[in-house]
Amino acid sequence: MSAAGVSTIGFDVSAQRVAALNSGTSHVDDLSDEALQVMLDQGYTASADASVIADADVVVICVPTPLDDGGGPDLGAVEAATRTIASNLSSGTLVILESTTYPGTTEGIVLPLLEEHGSVHGRDFLLAFSPERVDPGSKTHGITNTPKLVGGLNEKATQQATAFYEQFIDTVVPLSGAKEAETAKLLENTYRHVNIALVNEMARFCHDLDIDIWEVIRGAATKPFGFQKFTPGPGVGGHCIPIDPNYLSFQVKKTLGYQFRFVELAQEINNSMPQYVETRLTELLNDHGKPLNGSNVLLLGVTYKPDIADQRESPAVPLAKILQGKKADVVFHDPLVEEWHVEEETLTRVPDLDAALEQADLVVLMQAHQSYDVDDLASRSKLFFDTRGVSTESDSAHRL
Repeated sequence: MSAAGVSTIGFDVSAQRVAALNSGTSHVDDLSDEALQVMLDQGYTASADASVIADADVVVICVPTPLDDGGGPDLGAVEAATRTIASNLSSGTLVILESTTYPGTTEGIVLPLLEEHGSVHGRDFLLAFSPERVDPGSKTHGITNTPKLVGGLNEKATQQATAFYEQFIDTVVPLSGAKEAETAKLLENTYRHVNIALVNEMARFCHDLDIDIWEVIRGAATKPFGFQKFTPGPGVGGHCIPIDPNYLSFQVKKTLGYQFRFVELAQEINNSMPQYVETRLTELLNDHGKPLNGSNVLLLGVTYKPDIADQRESPAVPLAKILQGKKADVVFHDPLVEEWHVEEETLTRVPDLDAALEQADLVVLMQAHQSYDVDDLASRSKLFFDTRGVSTESDSAHRL
């Protein structure tokens, strides 16, 4: 926005984070300190003073929407942000929710909170939903060239939100309403969730049938139509795929009283992958005359995606917990992570990868960062298990 000449203020409740941003220190993987400094030079500023909202023509809500302890949507941050906006709302303001959520949130949760102090939608302010679409770490797709969906609570809200985003995004796609925009976002990630579950299940029975799943996928991916490549792995991670489909499943069950069976089955399969990986690791060690109990297991790459530091919902966490429960000695290495927590425990980060490879009874590639020469690492390991299918199979390297 700043690059497009839009006067931009970032509001955050954390004074410490605001101070860091204003000093040019970024806390976001995809935003370097250098890029942040460019934004600051273009006029961007951060503030912890909620009164800045009153001067805004457009207010965009971009807060986390995790799952609560029961697996349902946690909209606490959305509600808190909306109440702050409502207390500082000026006439004529356009409010846009970008946080991923279940269908009906914009109209059923955000709208009533904005109207608590007497403001009326359509007269005093306008409200729309426009889901964030970010591919962390991508060098191909960024904010500007990724099409933006917009759905307002009325036509005027859709038009104004579209005009706002068209200032700095190449393609803006208006939809018929907020619910459609909310559901489109969930469909995108549910599609990925279900297809990942499909190849995860295929990986399991292909192993049992002595079929190379990676060759199967390589072959199928040559079809120029009717097929999109998905690959198996140790589980799903990040802030979208493990979470967003649950929002849709939650709303279907709450509103309609029946289950979204595809989502629930996909969740069951994907959530079981860390346990399946542990089973494969145990079998591999047994084949070489070693128990998992007491073995030194080195996990390589503990982030949810390659070449970024984001660890949210990483499948490395449940796998480490399972391995520790089986009395394995678990250590890790990740070029992007200095400190890694599994529940309340801080796991040991090996300072010397070469020495750790020599000491490890089993090395497990969890994330294929570009800085890893996987075949070289495998060749220097007693046993190497590759959950990402990027290694060349050998006496020491075994693939999921």
